Amino acid sequence: MRIAVLAPTAWRVPPRHYGPWEQFASLLTEGLVAHGVDVTLFATADSRSAATLVSVMAHGYEEDPDVDVKVWEHLHISEVFERAGQFDLIHNSFDFVPLTYSALVDTPVLTTIHGFSNESILPVYQKYNGRTHYVAISEADRHRSLDYLATIHHGIDTERFALHPDAGEYLLFFGRIHPDKGTAAAISVARTAGIPLIIAGFIQDQAYFDAEVAPHLDGNMVRYVGPVGPRERAEVLGKAHALLHLINFDEPFGYSVVESMACGTPVIAFERGSMSELIRDGVNGALVHDVDEAAVAVETVGRLDREAIRSDAVSRFGVDRMIEQYLAAYRQILRGS
Repeated sequence: MRIAVLAPTAWRVPPRHYGPWEQFASLLTEGLVAHGVDVTLFATADSRSAATLVSVMAHGYEEDPDVDVKVWEHLHISEVFERAGQFDLIHNSFDFVPLTYSALVDTPVLTTIHGFSNESILPVYQKYNGRTHYVAISEADRHRSLDYLATIHHGIDTERFALHPDAGEYLLFFGRIHPDKGTAAAISVARTAGIPLIIAGFIQDQAYFDAEVAPHLDGNMVRYVGPVGPRERAEVLGKAHALLHLINFDEPFGYSVVESMACGTPVIAFERGSMSELIRDGVNGALVHDVDEAAVAVETVGRLDREAIRSDAVSRFGVDRMIEQYLAAYRQILRGS
């Protein structure tokens, strides 16, 4: 089986800090290679992979301000489709633009839909619905107007996230700092609960950070530690009392949620998007509806069995499970092509 994986180009694969789509492309690619699949990864030239790497861009556009995004994205996408005859299947992890190339080649295309930035991109997905194959990353993110081959939750390398058996002394916000992610709500919960908060992540919305986050930073009760890379992620997550994931949008999936649980750390999240698929209320965290409920949950989640939380995460979100499901999807497509 010869598979082309088309990764995004905002960041390298795997990302140094932030980059959930690039993280998925890396976990997928390395997992397929480990299962003996012949994989060619189309990603930036500074990417790291055991697969054959094909690149037209030196660096991701978020890491190189001189890159003309539209020009190099299209060169990147065209590269895989001009080589389509070399592959049995193209796995698109890039979003909707590659679909516009799909009818020009005979090679089947599977697209992992990582979510919809807004309704305006739906016409592209709708046009190629039935001509190509879609995988949802959660049941919550399925759009009623589209047909899906499968729903496959993301997997993680659970071996990178060791169990921390004892509840930590701080709450954690982990992710991009943006109104969607609820950083300000996390600050409110921590102050109400009287537990220090560590904020880890890159600043995506500077105005929001300046107005809603920076005034609360005191180096004691509320600290900002910046982006946290893969090497430090497990320690920061594992030593937390709980992860606060108080999102203001219907999130398709949450890597930090399952990574936290893989460390044994419970998650307190607003019940939106995929959260009810990831979190088992009262087992590995708490699903809440406002800041007051979240503050109450801080105490209750501290009594949860952290070893059981990790065990559940390993069984449901291990990368091997994800790879087996994608291999089954590939076989289904190739049998019908």
